[in-house]
Amino acid sequence: MAVFQFSFFSTALHRTTDVTAVVPAEAPVFPGMPERKEPMKLLVLLHGYSGAHYDWLRGTTIEQLATAHHVAIFCPSGENSFYIDDVARDALYEQYIAHELPAFARKVFNNISDKREDTLIGGLSMGGYGAIRNGLKNPDVFGSILAFSSALITDGISNMPEEPQPAPAGQGGAMGMSPSYFIHTFGKPSKIIGSDVDPKALASKLMESGAEKPKLYMACGAEDFLISNNRELHEHLVGIGYEHYYVEGHGTHSWEYWQEHITKSLDWVDGKLQA
Repeated sequence: MAVFQFSFFSTALHRTTDVTAVVPAEAPVFPGMPERKEPMKLLVLLHGYSGAHYDWLRGTTIEQLATAHHVAIFCPSGENSFYIDDVARDALYEQYIAHELPAFARKVFNNISDKREDTLIGGLSMGGYGAIRNGLKNPDVFGSILAFSSALITDGISNMPEEPQPAPAGQGGAMGMSPSYFIHTFGKPSKIIGSDVDPKALASKLMESGAEKPKLYMACGAEDFLISNNRELHEHLVGIGYEHYYVEGHGTHSWEYWQEHITKSLDWVDGKLQA
């Protein structure tokens, strides 16, 4: 097992950015342990709002999971971007995580599969939204989406006033963010529903297109403040016939819950957990 924390210049972000990577290394094969000769799967794993690229390494056992599931895990720094292209700042986060980072990973590590079915995107909270939105928007890139406690807040933002107004000090909106931040990140509220930042619209469009759909694992704890948002997307997916694995169970917005479901979701990817 090798753990890397490195920086490289991203052409999509127009600057140097940080990444944490967990890559299974060659190891002696112990009695009864099968030798893994096939290329590794690739998981782009996203942090939450106010988080950092090393969060998953510190908060969970992704080192052990990477080895157990023969998957190379790359955790980018997403700032507070919701992993959406920020054209105003020339910071193209979708392009970065959906195209540039996977290409970089395969260039540096030549034993990572380039097959769609072996390319996964996942994340928690803001990163859960980023995984769902970018996975659905790039179905030719990602074969599976793993989303935990996802910040599926676009329906609520769509009801905000059109003009950005700064929140009073200490009185930000949902998750502590100001209205100006929401509008900068997602665009004018009246244009959100049906756009490419609206996960429901992306799922419906994908169903209508007939294109191959990413497999989707969604989990959110019943005590999580984002549970209603996750239930709404789940119900929408059921309504349009998008097959997916959805689970709630006891849990809050916490590393305990995310540890449980990064473990279960990788079992699901490997076919060890049935819907």
